[in-house]
Amino acid sequence: MRELVDQDPVANVFMASQLDQHHSAVPNILGVHTAGFFAPDGELLAASWVGANVIPIAVTEQLAPAFGNYLSALGRRHASIYGPAEAVLAIFRQMRAKGARASEVRPCQPLLAMSGASSIAPHPQLRPSRMECFEQILPAAVAMFEEEVGYSPLTTGEDFYRRRVASLIRQGYSLSHLDRFGEVIFKADLGAVSRAASQVQGVWLRPDHRGRGLSHAYMAAVVELARRHAPVVSLYVNDYNTRAFASYQRVGFERVGTFATVLF
Repeated sequence: MRELVDQDPVANVFMASQLDQHHSAVPNILGVHTAGFFAPDGELLAASWVGANVIPIAVTEQLAPAFGNYLSALGRRHASIYGPAEAVLAIFRQMRAKGARASEVRPCQPLLAMSGASSIAPHPQLRPSRMECFEQILPAAVAMFEEEVGYSPLTTGEDFYRRRVASLIRQGYSLSHLDRFGEVIFKADLGAVSRAASQVQGVWLRPDHRGRGLSHAYMAAVVELARRHAPVVSLYVNDYNTRAFASYQRVGFERVGTFATVLF
């Protein structure tokens, strides 16, 4: 699995983070497993994380139908499939042929990365979130999720989502700036962190602060803080979100691949 992950440590940062943390390709989370496609001689050719989300690793278009058949046979409901576009879209084509239906398909999400500091001065007030601010961070996280996915994460498991937000804070992977009234102005998460790379997720700027050009300095600060954990900082963005795409490029991110997401 490590060899597969190291083929593209940016695209495979989620699985790399699991290997770094648990030193095993076998998840220790209830209801989650890793499916592998093996050659006749036992060599692992491709794999996929299978849980609430499905995340393919080194799955080619040729191998994707096998994973699509496997997931269809499981008969489980997944929240999403996301990762390298070729794998995700080919897996879903096979699942759709077996009767699966998606609520939304996002076929082109540029994967961006940078390994140096931004030329833009980082916002000086962005810092790792503190647990005493949990009740302020949570509504901002929920608002971000609702804007991105279209429904509240609390409706599908409030306890799980609260634990997820708390875990990010405790690990130092939640970054935020609160105003003098204790309300969140900006937040971002390091959703996955390996020894090689981190993946920024959950970027959110309070609506009344949008349109002021603040996102550049905040994202430059995210890069600065993220590089304390891993040398490469990455994220992926919907191609139709041209404003965000341009903002990330101005900060210094460059396109290194394409992701896709299928939402169920």
